[in-house]
Amino acid sequence: MIRFASISKNGGRAVNEDCVGIVQNADSFLFLLADGLGGHGLGEVASKLVVDEAARLFLSDWAGLGACFLRCQEKLTDEQLRQGIADGMKTTLVCLEIAGGVARWGHVGDSRIYRFIKWKNVSRTLDHSVPQMLVLAGELKEKNIRGHADRNRLIRVMGMEWTGPKYELGDEVSLNQNESFLLCSDGFWEWIVEKEMERLLKESPDPEVWLEKMEAEVLKNGKNAHMDNYSAIAVYIR
Repeated sequence: MIRFASISKNGGRAVNEDCVGIVQNADSFLFLLADGLGGHGLGEVASKLVVDEAARLFLSDWAGLGACFLRCQEKLTDEQLRQGIADGMKTTLVCLEIAGGVARWGHVGDSRIYRFIKWKNVSRTLDHSVPQMLVLAGELKEKNIRGHADRNRLIRVMGMEWTGPKYELGDEVSLNQNESFLLCSDGFWEWIVEKEMERLLKESPDPEVWLEKMEAEVLKNGKNAHMDNYSAIAVYIR
């Protein structure tokens, strides 16, 4: 059985440029989260545009996650040209597809997908950001990504010029009977560490409770910090 819950909040900002989407097609599910960039309402337009387009594809013309990312990129760049704002409308995107006992996911940017088996975090997507590249180069410790001065400098997003695919697809995995996934924007994961995610997951009988507990931790740790928008989707497979 698949259960899920989602939140998307302004944080300390006037406009919420995050967008979440959950789509079901028969026994298949697509979970979507995007964090818009650009300000002046354009990030909000970008994130909603790619989420809406991915949802439309899933329900009518689904050819897999790779094709979905490419089509969303095309849709977004077409809109940039239409409005004459090529550098002003970009977004991250994470997608989790669950169908037939199998999970597939993909991402671009620094919104994340975490996978948990029982209550242990076994994997997460790697950010397309300057600090993440420093970690991979051995110049920065993983724990220091949060709060790094260049944390918001992204090297891959939807809406930038692509000379080739900039998205990254994870390996297809067969699902167990006690797995959980968390999709979240950087405004969420910035304020809660993985050990707390695990601890609160163990205490939570359903995804709504898990999100409530994690949101409380996010708000406590982000207090007085002029928080960014924060969004998350929690998925339980039981």
